[in-house]
Amino acid sequence: MAELVVTMAIGPLVSMLKDKASSYLLDQYKVMEGMEEQHKILKRKLPVILDVITDVEEQAMAQREGAKAWLQELRTVAYGANEVFDEFKYEALRREAKKNGHYRKLGFDVIKLFPTHNRVAFHYIMSRKLCLILQSVEVLIAEMQVFGFKYQPLPSVSREWRQTDYVINDPKEIASKSREKDKVEVVGTLLRQANNADLAVVAIVGMGGLGKTTLAQLIYNEPGIQKHFQLLLWVCVSDTFDVNSIAKSIVEASPKKNDDTNKPPLERLQKLVSGQRYLLVLDDVWNREVHKWERLKGHLQHGGVGSVVLTTTRDKGVAEIMGADNHILRPLDDRFLKEIIEAGAFSSAEKKPVELVKMVDQIVDRCRGSPLAACALGSVLRTKTTVKEWKAIASRSSICTEETGILPILKLSYNDLPSHMKQCFAFCAVFPKDYKIDVAKLIQLWIANGFIPEHKEDSLETIGQLIFDELASRSFFLDIEKSKEDWEYYSRNTCKIHDLMHDIAMSVMEKECVAVTMELSEIEWLGDTARHLFLPREVTVGILSDSLEKSPAIQTLLCNNVVSGSLKHLSKYSSLHALKLCIGAESFPLKPKYLHHVRYLDLSYSDIKALPEDTSILYNLQTLDLSNCCYLELLPRQMKYMTSLRHLYTHGCRKLKSMPPELGKLTKLQTLTCFVAAAIGRDCSDVGELQHLNLRGQLELSQVDNVKEAEVANLGKKKDLRKLTLRWTSVCDSKVLDNFEPHDMLQVLIIYSYGGKCIGMLQNMVEIHLFHCARLQFLFRCGTSFTFPKLKVLTIEHLLDFERWCEINDRQGEQITFPLLEKLFIRHCGKLIALPEAPLLEEPCSGSNRWVCTPFSLLENLFIMYCGKMTTLPEAPLLQEPYSGGGYRVVRTAFPALKVLELEDLESFQKWGAAAEGEQILFPQLEKLSVRKCPKMIDLPEAPKLSVLEIVDGKQEIFHCVDRYLSSLTNLTLRLEHAETTSEAECTSIVPVYSKEKWNQKSPLTVMELGCCNSFFGPGALEPWDYFVHLEKLEIGRCDVLVHWPEKVFQSLESLRTLVITKCENLTGYAQAPLEPLASERRQHLRGLESLYLRDCPSLVEMFNVPASLKKMDIGGCIKLESIFGKQQGMSELVQGSSCSEAIMPAAVSELPSSPRNHFCPCLEYLRLFGCGSLQAVLSLPPSLKTLEIDGCNSIQVLSCQLGGFQKPEATTSRSRSPIMPEPRAATAPTAREHLLPPHLESLAILDCAGMLGGTLRLPAPLKGLRIIGNSGLTSLEYLSGEHSPSLEFLHLERCSTLASLPNEPQVYSSLWFLEIRGCPAIKKLPRCLQQQLGSIKEKRLDACYKATEFKPLKPKTWKGIPRLVRERRQACRS
Repeated sequence: MAELVVTMAIGPLVSMLKDKASSYLLDQYKVMEGMEEQHKILKRKLPVILDVITDVEEQAMAQREGAKAWLQELRTVAYGANEVFDEFKYEALRREAKKNGHYRKLGFDVIKLFPTHNRVAFHYIMSRKLCLILQSVEVLIAEMQVFGFKYQPLPSVSREWRQTDYVINDPKEIASKSREKDKVEVVGTLLRQANNADLAVVAIVGMGGLGKTTLAQLIYNEPGIQKHFQLLLWVCVSDTFDVNSIAKSIVEASPKKNDDTNKPPLERLQKLVSGQRYLLVLDDVWNREVHKWERLKGHLQHGGVGSVVLTTTRDKGVAEIMGADNHILRPLDDRFLKEIIEAGAFSSAEKKPVELVKMVDQIVDRCRGSPLAACALGSVLRTKTTVKEWKAIASRSSICTEETGILPILKLSYNDLPSHMKQCFAFCAVFPKDYKIDVAKLIQLWIANGFIPEHKEDSLETIGQLIFDELASRSFFLDIEKSKEDWEYYSRNTCKIHDLMHDIAMSVMEKECVAVTMELSEIEWLGDTARHLFLPREVTVGILSDSLEKSPAIQTLLCNNVVSGSLKHLSKYSSLHALKLCIGAESFPLKPKYLHHVRYLDLSYSDIKALPEDTSILYNLQTLDLSNCCYLELLPRQMKYMTSLRHLYTHGCRKLKSMPPELGKLTKLQTLTCFVAAAIGRDCSDVGELQHLNLRGQLELSQVDNVKEAEVANLGKKKDLRKLTLRWTSVCDSKVLDNFEPHDMLQVLIIYSYGGKCIGMLQNMVEIHLFHCARLQFLFRCGTSFTFPKLKVLTIEHLLDFERWCEINDRQGEQITFPLLEKLFIRHCGKLIALPEAPLLEEPCSGSNRWVCTPFSLLENLFIMYCGKMTTLPEAPLLQEPYSGGGYRVVRTAFPALKVLELEDLESFQKWGAAAEGEQILFPQLEKLSVRKCPKMIDLPEAPKLSVLEIVDGKQEIFHCVDRYLSSLTNLTLRLEHAETTSEAECTSIVPVYSKEKWNQKSPLTVMELGCCNSFFGPGALEPWDYFVHLEKLEIGRCDVLVHWPEKVFQSLESLRTLVITKCENLTGYAQAPLEPLASERRQHLRGLESLYLRDCPSLVEMFNVPASLKKMDIGGCIKLESIFGKQQGMSELVQGSSCSEAIMPAAVSELPSSPRNHFCPCLEYLRLFGCGSLQAVLSLPPSLKTLEIDGCNSIQVLSCQLGGFQKPEATTSRSRSPIMPEPRAATAPTAREHLLPPHLESLAILDCAGMLGGTLRLPAPLKGLRIIGNSGLTSLEYLSGEHSPSLEFLHLERCSTLASLPNEPQVYSSLWFLEIRGCPAIKKLPRCLQQQLGSIKEKRLDACYKATEFKPLKPKTWKGIPRLVRERRQACRS
């Protein structure tokens, strides 16, 4: 990456030291008693250094080596001095806790926890340290005078940023206009690869900051691209081109990612893309190592025809190595740069000063066509309000050079920051590139490291948020978004850092911040300068311990790996200020007496059961994150002495029994995500302890059954609380919320299992979620306002008594409106009859349209489920709409903005709204409609934009309503109620005859699921299947008229990838009228089919001619099916002969004709057969197979694999083998049946097939999983020898009565993690090599007779016993 010279962030470090030296705690508890003189001298001399720091940093930027060396030494001294004053502060906090009685609570443990608590010892140790610091400072001041460093006033920084909200200048809108030509050109290049069988690579090449990634995003989201490619993937590569990690990232980025996570990433990648026409975007590639790209490319080449890799890079050499078709990205046109700069420099609300507008062109010239530079400069200029300031920016000589391009501009953005902001941003170098950063946690890490200056008026968190907002406004952060955890309502803000900005942060921090990526060799150069360390999930405990040993002054350690081993160095890591660990053990491995300076401790998702009591001596701790510690039961009882605590995260700790006593003494506490209010007594806190705490953000109150009304009311009045969750353990009588009136700033209210009949004032809520409040009868009390001006989300679920929206009284004229409601979810409200009604207000608008105000004017998502008494939707206003055929028509619409509507199990629902004859109910924006189990529904509304329609258990009459959506639907699920078999005369088409001539374009449908839709099939079906040419998935269920394979239908479905047929009881499979005399020679249809599922078709005898493209076949419950690959010649003779002598089986298998029918499905990788009792005795398998499962198919006796492909086998061999499967050893007797398994098989399961697998089963080397249950013929298992070593991971043998021998090669069991052997009486003893592995197998289920043989190394009590043990071992081996 590019090297940058940027001002070092040392000034803030010295300022931090000055603040610590002046702390009032030091004087209050006299911790510097006897050192007052040195203390005074140090406080005088630190400002002297700060006076010249600006001059020194400027000289260092000018490459003056003396200034650089002086700054480096100052940095070292400042860090050491900060640690010394941290010890003074902790001693002061310790004395404060002792004064408040903490020592009495700790008892005799005090001596172990505070080995230096003696004041004399403390004074001796600390005075020496302070003298050393003072000497170093004096040397620096003497050198400062020698170098001639001078005082320079710090540049004044406008404080306007503290009062203004930031607006991120996103150039993408401008880029979509300015890069239109580039987008069209690249899109055309991608689409032209449609018939290219080779993997195509297209590279967008350009310098940093030109918008390569933005252009790639525009291309990726282009509708034509989304439609053309079957699979779209995006991966950010950045610095490290680690092939395995990239392959893993590609698989994880796919919505179709497979679940076999134990397999190598490259193998999973190949499986993912195999046969798929995909577009893979590799963003920000720097790799120049050809072999790495070729290795990745080798697995990407298995994609379908027309697959493309689109990459962005700054380096043409990278593109050449990848063999790419280059698209050179040119600088952005000046007029667009001008738009970006003006958007950043001037607020939209203010008038642009004419004299500054005239200067924009000068700034544009300096941007060199870079939108990122324009965005950065615009942000810098926003705080400059005079012509002089603008000229200073425009005239700087270093703003751009031919050599570095825009990097000096980005450096300028950094140098323009106030000193404390520089430190905050530079710290972000600890995170890897493209890392999603939790904003709140980032601010807490800033505070923990002392980067944020204290302010009397505002809290540290408020200042930290303002700093973040300012940095975001200057484009240092991007992709700022709010996200929620999958299973909770806990939300957080996240952000990322642009790569170039990350480069600047790295150049400032040099080796102080180390973000270890996949290249773990970086640990090797971790020196004593490292202060902040980030370790990924792949780092082991050993590497963690080694890295800590190499750098003794780590202040921040963020480890994403689960740690379950011994932390030998971490236990004594006294310099840590911030620590993130996920502990994989129930016990707590950390020793708090060595963590006195920790301010930030994140143990989220750990398996610990309790925090030790001595955790309460962490007097400096500000943030404690215990979220989602699902086994955590107890917190330290003396937590009240942790007086610095500001943030306590306990959400997701479902086993937490209570809160520590006197929690109200933690007066600095701002965040408490979950408070358990269950127990009452001296050893725990009740809700009253929260009364005087200024809690912010979100709070969950669980087990609140004993909480009083006044206590809940107090929580509702906390002005900084935004989200409140109240959770009762069970529904019981309660009036706690009858008069609940929360503060206007409370936005989200979530209530579980409340037992009252009503809730108080909720008018100012933005979100309301009510769950299992079984006795709640209505939401709104009489006399309250029925307008909810802020409400956007309303959820009511399992409100069994809920029957009306407001209390019944004399004021029945009141109506309820939700002017901003966007989402309404109603589920299990069995007494609810209707949605709220409201007056319909109409207002004129420009043109002929009118704006109509309904109760749900902005509603986009509506879900109503299990409400048996609801009959209709609210009344809609009557409108005249222009008709496509001319004139007007009358329509009604109560939901003008609705996009998603789901109705389920509504027994009485039958109308979409009140409408007279001839009036249509209109949903103008509806995109998805799902109607499940609504038996009285026989009609569908008008929805011109509908793309997804789902009807489950619907009336047969509703079939005729579907045609109105065919021009817009992409996904259709139509599962109608079962009816008697439709006669030929009753079969009708889904596309009405009168409209067929109007369809000039094919249907956009890609997914169609049909159940009990007899009108689609049968002799009288009129369906024009060629209309569904884009169909990719077809599912047919319970179709009585489907008797023969619908070959005419198959001919039309050119794009079909997945076919599912279930419960078609009359399907036999015989072709109605063969096109050719022989079934084997019939034309192959569905040439792109990849997955075939057949379930419960009891009459099915014959398969259709399956295509060669098939990858997955799953057949079950087809009891009459005779063959899965078409009729196989010679099978009937073989079955008859097998009863005479099993000795002819191997010869018969080897002599099977090698006709094409024996080589169906050359791409098949997965085959599952269950409950198919009529399948022929010999199952011929394709060599490509990787997974095979056979369950309850008792007729199959022999497994055969045709390894010769489509080639004619040589006459001199009885069977052919691939290199991975060499010829097995000759059997001693020819009486046993021999099976030939596919050479690449990885998983084999044979279940309840008693007559299969007689004799020896020889396993291919790639086999990882083996499961055999209920077999009576198998005698032994052996691995075939070959160039690949076998290595089982999963072995399950059960009820195999004749199995006596297992493989005895050590490598077979070296990777085994699951072992089950039960009910196999012939296995008298486990192989010795397996016995030795039993201790390392994670999960094992063995009969008692095998457990006794578990290998346990004997340990002699003395050295003299070793020879005896050796003799015993040798004798055991011989036996």
